[in-house]
Amino acid sequence: MTQTAIFGAGCFWGVELEFSETPGVVKATSGYSGGDVEHPTYEQVCTGATGHAEVVLVEFDPAIVSYRALVEKFFALHDPTQKDRQGPDIGTQYRSVIFFASPQQQREAIEAKENLEKALRFKRPLATIIEPAQAFWPAEDYHQQYLKKRGQGACRIKV
Repeated sequence: MTQTAIFGAGCFWGVELEFSETPGVVKATSGYSGGDVEHPTYEQVCTGATGHAEVVLVEFDPAIVSYRALVEKFFALHDPTQKDRQGPDIGTQYRSVIFFASPQQQREAIEAKENLEKALRFKRPLATIIEPAQAFWPAEDYHQQYLKKRGQGACRIKV
């Protein structure tokens, strides 16, 4: 039986690619969550007015990859100290966020964030928000597997 996780780490293209190539991940889908407009479009989300973040819905097999391992990968994929941005992408739609689907996911996400802060890996505090999962809206088809379709590697930020 699979489970789901929702992560926002800036632009969803590279995040989707990285998670889709993770053993145990069944599917990674780019989309939007955390806002107050139903069925938002990319153009609407880009304005920052809908409240959504660009996110990736990760469907995974917990017998192969744990939620905790996915959270740790999430933190490694971006700079979690940047508030409402990743590199040149600026706005609340690019915020660092984990949307948890259960109390267990909430505990594991908080613990992973606290452990990372205690390790002093970053010179600034982590800006990652951890909040209850909200409606997930898949992004338009042209955003799905965007980098893979174009033969490009991940657009991840080096941290």
